[in-house]
Amino acid sequence: MKYDPVEYQPKTVEVGVYECEIHLKFRLIEEKSILNDREQLLEMLMDAFACGTDEYLETINVQVQAQEVPEVDASPQMRRQIIRLRNSRDLA
Repeated sequence: MKYDPVEYQPKTVEVGVYECEIHLKFRLIEEKSILNDREQLLEMLMDAFACGTDEYLETINVQVQAQEVPEVDASPQMRRQIIRLRNSRDLA
């Protein structure tokens, strides 16, 4: 028996550039020393919020907006990444 080889048919990966704005307001029980380093504080706050509400975190208000923007508004590095994603076989 002879079988026809399966041909790879690439699919176009749908990716876009989005401008996102997030406003979060929550209360958190945490060490006071963490407030001295803004980078560490932001990382810790995002991790805490991603884990969800518990006895140490109380969500008060969340507002999220995202809108697609033209690719030409993205930096050259982001545009190169979009091309890589679209050409990637892993995402097809």
